[in-house]
Amino acid sequence: MADADPEAPRRCGFVAVIGAPNAGKSTLTNRLVGAKVSIVTAKAQTTRHRVSGVAACGAAQLVYVDTPGIFAPRRRLDRAMVAAAWTGAADADIRLLLIDAKRGLDDEAGRILAALAGTAARRVLALNKIDLVRREAMLALSREANAACSFEATFMISAGTGDGVADLARHLARAVPEGPWLYPEDQLSDMNDRLFAAEITREKLFERLHQELPYALTVETDDWQPFDDGSVRIQQTVFVERDSQKGIVLGRQGARIKAVREQAAADLEAMLERRVHLFIFVKVRQKWGDDPERFSPWGLDFNA
Repeated sequence: MADADPEAPRRCGFVAVIGAPNAGKSTLTNRLVGAKVSIVTAKAQTTRHRVSGVAACGAAQLVYVDTPGIFAPRRRLDRAMVAAAWTGAADADIRLLLIDAKRGLDDEAGRILAALAGTAARRVLALNKIDLVRREAMLALSREANAACSFEATFMISAGTGDGVADLARHLARAVPEGPWLYPEDQLSDMNDRLFAAEITREKLFERLHQELPYALTVETDDWQPFDDGSVRIQQTVFVERDSQKGIVLGRQGARIKAVREQAAADLEAMLERRVHLFIFVKVRQKWGDDPERFSPWGLDFNA
């Protein structure tokens, strides 16, 4: 975000972005990185695994770890997601707690604050959505949160518009430890292309499906075949749990999955800067959420 001072020592560190579902963590991570590295939808619990986005700010390289939302888990996948969030936080140099200022300190935010208060980790607080909440309410929320758990700094931001985000990034750049950069200057994420492509398709499905169905499916990239002309053929499978769900995902005469394929291919072409031939198949796999093989591509602990 800022030009590096040639005399300043290099710094590098990990910043775990944590918070309740739908607090805006993925939107903030993408904003801080300056590129789309994590999928974003209006639905809670979209992020299923840790995603690292890499950004330079002055002489510092910041590795932002976008974590799944922290909530009361009900299923095995939920438990693995929450465990991944806390593991990502434990491994980071700084824990950046993002709170949706419109929702305030609800039960989920309160539980996270209580858990953080019991640790010696470095903590920074960001109150999101300043464009939607009065300043007086933001200040009151800041006092309440800091009374529950002390933070070394508090920022009022809008992940959506970018207000206050540059100040937050500059603080984090000064706060991470001195040391060599871990990634090449032009690298934006540690996610491999196959997983990223599957996430883009899952994002498009989340946007078009409702109620519980988005949470009952998963997407895997089965084949990635580059061609001499620079284009790539990508084959994916959408796994659902029941035959009735397969029909909903396909849509009437395949209209829904066709629209998903077109939107996902367009996004991938823009991001990969190459022509993409995307093929998507929908299959039923009962209780895929209890299959260890479905967890391994995300780096989730099946036994969490």
